[in-house]
Amino acid sequence: MTDVLEAIDIRQRFDNGGAAVEVLAGVSLRVGAGEFVSLLGPSGSGKSTLFQIIGGLLQPSGGEIRMGGEVVTGDRGRIAYMPQQASLLPWLTVAGNIELALEVAGTARAEARRLAHEWLERIELAAYADRYPHVLSGGMQQRVSFLRALLMPRPLMCLDEPFGALDALTRMQMQQWLLQLWEQSRRAVLLITHSIEEALLLSDRIVVISAAPAVVLHELEVPFARPRDETLWTDPQFNRLKQQIYGLLRQDDEPGPPPLRAGGER
Repeated sequence: MTDVLEAIDIRQRFDNGGAAVEVLAGVSLRVGAGEFVSLLGPSGSGKSTLFQIIGGLLQPSGGEIRMGGEVVTGDRGRIAYMPQQASLLPWLTVAGNIELALEVAGTARAEARRLAHEWLERIELAAYADRYPHVLSGGMQQRVSFLRALLMPRPLMCLDEPFGALDALTRMQMQQWLLQLWEQSRRAVLLITHSIEEALLLSDRIVVISAAPAVVLHELEVPFARPRDETLWTDPQFNRLKQQIYGLLRQDDEPGPPPLRAGGER
């Protein structure tokens, strides 16, 4: 499998009043073509910092980012990004938000308009194309935000805790919707999440990182066949894997030997 993304030994320190605070202590991960990978870790572990480095918004203290084998550390505009909040521009229509993002990425205006309206029809939001974002529910806004990222002509989509602000039922519905839409395109995806269940439902692989300063605790190949749905949550193996990951994260909160890095090294 061709690697769309390689993050190699990424380290990040910040100056805090003259004292260095280490956030990432050598994190390595990869995302292959058509692969859905989740990055799972506790709050404050540096997941969003890693996303900023991958997106070129932040220069790492050490390590490098490669895409398609090319070193792109510090380069911007290489990824399609979906933030935690939908971040739709309130003065543009729903279709206008999508069109603008595509035009900024280099898509011709007429093609951007065609794609926006075609895909809004596909996701059953065509009736809202000429409305403004404030009339949409939270789930609808996130669907538009995801569609905006999906249509960006970039090989990798980075999704930063996209459903964290939604209520439990809407979040479950959005997970199913995301799975169905992703199955149609099979874009390479890197997802940040705090939810073990979400990571197991959506992912091909899960990278579990420790609390800051973050290292990789474990990489898990998710064994379930696709397509998937919520019935997976009743599978005994799903619950065994959930407990295994929970145990890793819980163990990281307790004093003891250094955590396992990828490959089993301490």
